[in-house]
Amino acid sequence: MRAADMKFTLSWLKEHLDTTATVDQVVTAMTMAGLEVEHVEDPGAKLAAFSVARIVEAVQHPNADKLRVCQVDTRDGRLEIVCGAPNARAGLTTIYAPIGAYVPGSGVTLEARPVRGVVSNGMLCSAKELEVAEESDGIMELSGDLAVGALAAEVLGLEAVIDFEVTPNRPDWLGVRGIARDLAAAGLGTLKPDVTAPVAGAFSCPIEIAVDGDACPVFAGRLIKGVKNGPSPAWLQQRLISVGLRPINALVDVTNLISIDRARPLHVYDAAKLEGAIIEARLGREGEQVAALDGKTYAITPEICVIADGSGAIGIGGVMGGESTGCSEATTDVFVESAWFDPIRTAQTGRTTGINSDAQYRFARTVDPASVRPGLDLATSLILELCGGVASDVTVAGHAPTPPKSIAFDRAFVKKLSGLDVGAVRIDDILTRLGFEVDGHNVTPPSWRRDVEGRADLVEEIARIEGFDALPSTPLPPIARPPGGALTVRQVRMRNARRALAARGYAETVSWSFMRREWAELFGGGAAKLVLSNPIASDLDTMRPSTLGNLIDAAARNARKGFADAALFEVGPNFRGDEPGDQWTAVTGLIAPHVPKHWAKASGDPLFALKADLLALLDELGAPGLQVVQGQNASWWHPGRSARLQLGPKVVIAEFGELHPRVLKTLDADGPMLAFEINLDAIPEPKRRGVKTKAALDLSTLMPLRRDFAFLLAAETPAGDLIRPILGADKALIAAARVFDVYQGQGVPEGMKSVAVEVVVQPREKTLTDAEIEGLSGRIVTAADKAVGAKLRG
Repeated sequence: MRAADMKFTLSWLKEHLDTTATVDQVVTAMTMAGLEVEHVEDPGAKLAAFSVARIVEAVQHPNADKLRVCQVDTRDGRLEIVCGAPNARAGLTTIYAPIGAYVPGSGVTLEARPVRGVVSNGMLCSAKELEVAEESDGIMELSGDLAVGALAAEVLGLEAVIDFEVTPNRPDWLGVRGIARDLAAAGLGTLKPDVTAPVAGAFSCPIEIAVDGDACPVFAGRLIKGVKNGPSPAWLQQRLISVGLRPINALVDVTNLISIDRARPLHVYDAAKLEGAIIEARLGREGEQVAALDGKTYAITPEICVIADGSGAIGIGGVMGGESTGCSEATTDVFVESAWFDPIRTAQTGRTTGINSDAQYRFARTVDPASVRPGLDLATSLILELCGGVASDVTVAGHAPTPPKSIAFDRAFVKKLSGLDVGAVRIDDILTRLGFEVDGHNVTPPSWRRDVEGRADLVEEIARIEGFDALPSTPLPPIARPPGGALTVRQVRMRNARRALAARGYAETVSWSFMRREWAELFGGGAAKLVLSNPIASDLDTMRPSTLGNLIDAAARNARKGFADAALFEVGPNFRGDEPGDQWTAVTGLIAPHVPKHWAKASGDPLFALKADLLALLDELGAPGLQVVQGQNASWWHPGRSARLQLGPKVVIAEFGELHPRVLKTLDADGPMLAFEINLDAIPEPKRRGVKTKAALDLSTLMPLRRDFAFLLAAETPAGDLIRPILGADKALIAAARVFDVYQGQGVPEGMKSVAVEVVVQPREKTLTDAEIEGLSGRIVTAADKAVGAKLRG
């Protein structure tokens, strides 16, 4: 049985629940009560065609020494069947499979074929062929008083096994009795009383018990002398096999039975193998090891709870016992342990050791602390019944955890929170059936329901048992559609940014909103208040101040796999601090221009191609005209090959350029890499337009004129700063202006550069005369000189 699952059979359930329900009814009731049934395995369905038969006559096959021709009474009448089993004989009652039946153990479908000249009209089956035993020497031999035609599944005691997933907050469902209790509350039957009675001891326990109070708050045990260990009785073995457990011996099987039956793990020690007169539950010590029952040896750390005797650690508390004290058929004196181990420590021990045993799974989810003594008494009763012996008094060390506190509960809160109209009497009946103590307006959860902490939990219990299908369905009130569409301006811009960048050849990435702290510090982050207290990984421990680190890492990983020429982008949040206003939405793009070598060299600087992508994206996002500023970018940008776009000194819309080699080296990335990062939240929202979104189309019938100007201006002045004053020189005639060349070198004074600008002049009313064109050119030169000190190059 997988430790994450819980399995049981209908007959086992009926040991605790007085019910006439079928398997299908149980599964339906479990589902309605919140238990997630994963699978129902019904071996009877596989053997539906098989039935009891009796051999009337068995004679030697005429053509084969090892075959017999049998006359068999079956539910289909008397048939002739050829059988090769050595025990086939007259008078034997066995199992018959008709023609057309699929035999699960052999994987064949029976057909009417001659066997050495004699047609066999069916098959007489062995236990292995029916998959009820691993090995068999011949066909099955059943009791002679069975009726011919009786179904094989009923005769063999096979029944359906219900397999369901247990949620972490319901450890009581890891026992069949816990399931029966919930089904009884749901009205599927009546919970039978617990008949476990204390077993009086005949002598004082000679073994002392000690606990540390931390890893193991309470530990109980007793010695049973004179036991006779051996195989378990058939009923116990069958019950364990039905849920996927392998019978070992009577002593061990009893503990496994109680673990499944009551969600109460126990352990048995061969008392003759214990050293010293004390058994202790304590924290481990450096250097200790435990050779566990799974055949592996585990190193013990100070965080692990161990069970120890005079020789040291002999078991891992709440997880697995050790080989040195295991019980065998030679065991005559047995020490039975019933303890309560800390759930958090037990869960961590399971992760550290990799052990996922049934005991570890239950203790990690909290076993009922009140079951320590009852579980020990139940185990004692079964051991005395199956193995004999004499029990000592019970010795207990430590104290069980404090029981759950009572909850003040107003019955009207059920209606208020869930909408269910349930009367007070019905509410109290449900809670009482589930094991809660109801005293007026105070409700006390039982010891096995430590997950119930408030009145909302009580309402959930009532709704679960009353039936979630009884919850009233009330439609949500209609909400008027907000004007302007369902998406906000920011959401529209995020969608448009993705589409625009994808259209320009960028591939979108989706990365974590975290990064390692050393990387965050490279991009202006890494403050202590942005470090996660419980990160999902050690290298994702800080909220990211910029998406650039994740994109650089992605491009570097692509390069290491042979794809160095990358163009990536991501739209997502970045974090300046831990306040609500410190989160901002960024559109970040990155290119790693590493195109393969070619005899035709690539033309143009990739930085200008990146800038073109950025400007096109900003235009798509509705950004206004922006000022280009160099020399003020953050430290992770290359100081001579980067710039920012801003509305003013305090409103920075974007930064772009080549990334600093120091940053790339720290992130183990090969340069060059170029990037841009847009603060989407800083772009002002467009003004609402009237009904007319565009002015009337005004086309001129006159041909436009193009004039080129070459200006000398300071090398540190951005070339783009020339455009705005030129356009303002005459807004009626000048239709466009663009920079098409920048030159520094021979013929240009030191500290200056030559910027060539093409100006498009669009006459409106008449063709311009030479004098008018010269006048317009003069106004352009004057505006450029006044704005940025540009002089016309002679």
